[in-house]
Amino acid sequence: MNPTQQRQIQAFKANRRGYYSLWIFLFIFTVTLFAEVIANDKPILAHYKGDLYFPIFKVYPETAFGGDFETEADYRDDYVTTLIEEDGWMLWPLIRYNYTTINYNTPGPAPSPPTTENWLGTDDQARDVLARIIYGFRISVLFGLILTIVSSTIGVIVGALQGYYGGKVDLFGQRFIEIWSNLPALYLLIILSSFVQPNFWWLLGMMLLFSWMSLVDLVRAEFLKGRNLEYVKAAKALGVSDRTIMFRHIFPNAMVATLTFLPFILNGSISTLTSLDFLGFGLPPGSPSLGELLAQGKANIHASWLGLSAFFTLAIMLSLLIFIGEAVRDAFDPRLAER
Repeated sequence: MNPTQQRQIQAFKANRRGYYSLWIFLFIFTVTLFAEVIANDKPILAHYKGDLYFPIFKVYPETAFGGDFETEADYRDDYVTTLIEEDGWMLWPLIRYNYTTINYNTPGPAPSPPTTENWLGTDDQARDVLARIIYGFRISVLFGLILTIVSSTIGVIVGALQGYYGGKVDLFGQRFIEIWSNLPALYLLIILSSFVQPNFWWLLGMMLLFSWMSLVDLVRAEFLKGRNLEYVKAAKALGVSDRTIMFRHIFPNAMVATLTFLPFILNGSISTLTSLDFLGFGLPPGSPSLGELLAQGKANIHASWLGLSAFFTLAIMLSLLIFIGEAVRDAFDPRLAER
């Protein structure tokens, strides 16, 4: 690790708010990656007549536990529970609800307020709010990460080509971006959603068509400046290939400014998915979505736990990402090296 990298790490750690936000965000995200083990309507492990079963990983018929039907066992059913516990035991997740599980024993009509069984209450279909938040957090972050990585990669390549070659490549590239960036992305999504049922990958592809332009101008400017530097001209004179010059000599300098924008692009990607879900043009109905939970809170003003749960989840998630972005910006700020 060279001195510059050491300075950047120290500068990142010096921003305590961003440094601790990174660890908090990583902890929450890591926990949600194992959502099936934390919130599920199936046991993690079942021991029946000396045999071990793993219901969260494999489907077992009811007859495997002495039941009457060949269909998948409903482990929340009292009959199945009694059959298993007579000759064994079950290890349940912390939350005994999946994001699709309906609680038929709520104390009142759905949406029902928080109880010891449903810690954040239920939504308008009697589904556990906390379970849907855990799964929805994972989907939102994964969607944002994939969209950020792919769109940033495309944007960096396009900006590098425009900035390095200039001339007609830059001219036609800029005109295309001007036209493409003015297309109404939201209206296109609304129109296409009437023909195709949106899903995770469909939304990702549609958003990718318009989100790759966020870094083009920044990378283009860095390459326009870098191609005229003395060491780049010397490399050209020595016969070094354009690809080597672009990605070995100029690209590291352009990445300094690019990396500082990535947390903010991730923030925007998550906000976009939440907005689409809130408007009803996002993930399919029934998917664990923070935007859909916000829409439920808007439609059920009396059920304050719906809107508040979604609001605080999004506020904490986006605030952590903003704090991390500020710390990354400080890490690559050359002025801090002088301090």
